[in-house]
Amino acid sequence: MRHHFLTGAFIILALEVVAFMFFPWLLWSLVLFGPLLILGFIDYFQRSHTIRRNYPLFGRIRYLFEAIRPEINQYFIESNTGGTPFSREERSIIYQRSKCALDTLPFGTQRDVYAEGYEWVNHSLTASHVDPKTLRVTIGGPDCQQPYSASLLNISAMSYGSMSKTAILALNGGAKDGGFAHNTGEGGMSPYHIEPGGDIIWQIGTAYFGCRTDEGKFNQEMFAEKSVRPQVKMIEIKLSQGAKPGHGGILPAVKVSEEISQIRNVPMGQDVISPPGHNAFSTPVGLMEFVARLRELSKGKPIGFKLCLGKRREFLALCKAMVKTGITPDFITVDGGEGGTGAAPLEFSNHVGSPGIEALIFIHNALVGFGVRDKIKIIATGKITTAFGMIRRLSLGADLLYSARGMMLALGCIQALRCNANVCPTGIATQNPLLVAGLVPEKKRRRVKNFHDETIGSLAELLGAMGLHSAEELRPWHMMRRVGNCEVRHYGELYEYLNDGDLLSDTLPKTFARAHKAASSDTFAHVGA
Repeated sequence: MRHHFLTGAFIILALEVVAFMFFPWLLWSLVLFGPLLILGFIDYFQRSHTIRRNYPLFGRIRYLFEAIRPEINQYFIESNTGGTPFSREERSIIYQRSKCALDTLPFGTQRDVYAEGYEWVNHSLTASHVDPKTLRVTIGGPDCQQPYSASLLNISAMSYGSMSKTAILALNGGAKDGGFAHNTGEGGMSPYHIEPGGDIIWQIGTAYFGCRTDEGKFNQEMFAEKSVRPQVKMIEIKLSQGAKPGHGGILPAVKVSEEISQIRNVPMGQDVISPPGHNAFSTPVGLMEFVARLRELSKGKPIGFKLCLGKRREFLALCKAMVKTGITPDFITVDGGEGGTGAAPLEFSNHVGSPGIEALIFIHNALVGFGVRDKIKIIATGKITTAFGMIRRLSLGADLLYSARGMMLALGCIQALRCNANVCPTGIATQNPLLVAGLVPEKKRRRVKNFHDETIGSLAELLGAMGLHSAEELRPWHMMRRVGNCEVRHYGELYEYLNDGDLLSDTLPKTFARAHKAASSDTFAHVGA
């Protein structure tokens, strides 16, 4: 660590002075220690590589592994963590794009194209040109007075507290430079979200951090004051998240500094655990009324909610509430059960919540079936790190996307998987000031911007190769999937897609009939026989 290096360096220098004064014959040791000290001080003061900055000299071992053979470094990561959440392809793409490095590949396809589960898109003989700058979407339904033109790729919810202040500064700075949005996460808006000036999506969680009373209730005066800031472009009500749906957020006590305690209005010295549910509403109609209330308090900004799909009837109950009240959110964020977090019980991470693809298709179908899809944009999230991953979600019903993992790797995350222990070696997921100091925001914000811009550029090239002119033209049949050794299907054949108003008719699709019957706009409980 940085301070250990300084201590050791000063001890060595002091010993060399003593040797010079009393034992001149020991000065030969400068031949050994001199170059090491020079390299160490170079590492200490350079601002581009966080690992070398936090671990002078010793941090070079990692880069040595990568220089010899990238797979060696990958082996150590996998053997020490029990596996990695990223494929080598994804890691390589993110690192190369964030550094604007060469990302072409020799020797052809690196995948087994005949393996079950292999996916691809078909190109066109009439390829087109798509300008990456046009890949934006306007969010704002009929009741929205301040619609927002959003990039198709934005920074997913990651709170200050779980993330360091330098990481937040770099993320928001990258959003500012690249013209995309930064979701605050449920930890509230910190000064580090505000300072760089990037567009903000303010997430309001079950604990209402940043707009809560001392008793943990929603404080509408505080919300109104903060929501009208020009930098706040949208407000997202968090109902649940993919990594731990139905559990509530967790910030370990070791990460609760005095500053975080003040920002969130919570006590120090104990874990900060958000309730699993909201107390500002308790019914589907109540949620729609809360959406309308926030829209009014924010002077007409886009209001939406985020959820990991659980019981299907509960989401259909929300759709019924939209029809009953005439109130629709401007957007819905769909998080997959595979979504990540810095801290969650293992069983919740692995076995609770619908996977992202199934959830996205169901929610898109439900909104179409109730005739409200044209008023609501869908944001998809959950392990999205590449342009092809974006194509998949956009084809299946999403309008735009969030990325957390990709943005973290662009910052320099090495997947140490110590996010919940406050010892993140890259200074990203820690509140330890000695580690936080290693991450230089003005350097890393460039990499965040680069990753976004290069990925959007790749998306534009893929769309062009498919003969399309915009992401809005993508449909389920554009995504091909091998389902057997000699069998290929597109997603339009693998999943059912409803027509507009199908769930408002007397004759319901069989796959929706039971959940539709059990859903009520007045309660989240089961109401059918």
